[in-house]
Amino acid sequence: MVKRSKRRRKRRLKVKNIIIAVVILLLVIVGAVFLVWKFVLNKDIDANLKDSGSKKNAEVKEEVYKTSVITAGDNLIHSSIYKDANENTGGNGYDFKPMYELIKPIVSNYDIAYYNQETILGGTLLGLSDYPTFNSPQEVGDAMIDAGFNLVSLATNHTIDSGEDAVLASREYWNSKKDVLAVGSYSSMDERNEVQVRESNGISYTLLNYTYGTNGIPVPSGKEYLVNVWPTDLDLNNPDTDNEYQAYKKTVEEDIKRVRDKVDVLMVAMHWGVEYTDEPTEYEKDMAEFLASQGVDVIIGTHPHVIQPVTWIDDTLVIYSLGNLISAQYQDENYNKMVGLMTSFDITKTEHGDDVSVKVDNVNNELIYTYYKSYRSFKVVPFSNENIVNYLPDYKNVYDTYVGVVKKYDQNMPVVLAYE
Repeated sequence: MVKRSKRRRKRRLKVKNIIIAVVILLLVIVGAVFLVWKFVLNKDIDANLKDSGSKKNAEVKEEVYKTSVITAGDNLIHSSIYKDANENTGGNGYDFKPMYELIKPIVSNYDIAYYNQETILGGTLLGLSDYPTFNSPQEVGDAMIDAGFNLVSLATNHTIDSGEDAVLASREYWNSKKDVLAVGSYSSMDERNEVQVRESNGISYTLLNYTYGTNGIPVPSGKEYLVNVWPTDLDLNNPDTDNEYQAYKKTVEEDIKRVRDKVDVLMVAMHWGVEYTDEPTEYEKDMAEFLASQGVDVIIGTHPHVIQPVTWIDDTLVIYSLGNLISAQYQDENYNKMVGLMTSFDITKTEHGDDVSVKVDNVNNELIYTYYKSYRSFKVVPFSNENIVNYLPDYKNVYDTYVGVVKKYDQNMPVVLAYE
């Protein structure tokens, strides 16, 4: 009995050990399966997360917009110019288009093309007139639009030369050109204060415009909208005039605040400076610093009738003076009144989600020359034109002179080479 009992205990122990071994084996198998499942699951989760992240990144992918701009200076229409335009039609109207035909291929290649209409386009019904109180044919504007210009400044020292009627006629003309933004002179205060926003290739922009004065002709009281004046001939050492200057600054600041957050790019055209002087005045520099501090992207200077330097104030492009686009002014030995500038640049807007950045870059400059003979046959000739030597035999020396003016404040400022 004792021996049989021992055998039974051994048999039970053996069975028990087998059961334990089987349980352990099952646990090992289950654990292995669990680990494999977890690894595969995590891999799928990572893949899903990466896929989700990729989709999210795709939703906020970077968008880049670009538009191109070219600027030109004073369109100064003396009587000899409009008489020449009249002869182009055989005495039946005015055709200024041949005068700009050599710059048209350049200008029309840009999305936004600016120039300054120095003389008022009051039209023939009011009677045409020359210096010192101008009134010009509206066909001038037709020629400029034909050449590709679509952005115009109207606030100059000659804006009210021919009175309120000429300003209103000019405004009516420009308002009829829906593809052109003309600023600086208006027919009402509501029109003056209206925010005019235009768009080019996905980039919104506008232009503000001011003149230093009106040649002593008073702007009618209560009708200051006829021309935007920001005087620069005040004595800053005189407390009274300094206060007046600061008051005008406040008006400009309010104008900027009204438009700054509504556009990607804000340009300001300033009719300022001293005539026939290639060095910017302290007023020009002071106002340029002020405008740059207000977030203006591009400052475009006109009025001196000669070229002044092109430079930067931080990220603000400053063109102190573009000189004349066309005129019949006297050609002295330096040709300074006959040589003007066309400055071009790109505007690039980059969007990445809620982040938006705007940059002015790719700046370039090209010299132009107003040719005429015996005060007829007027033509604006770019220095890059292959026939420039026929219009200005000394063009290479003239080019070298005015490249030096353009680069005076910034030696890295590019200028298009003269034709070789």
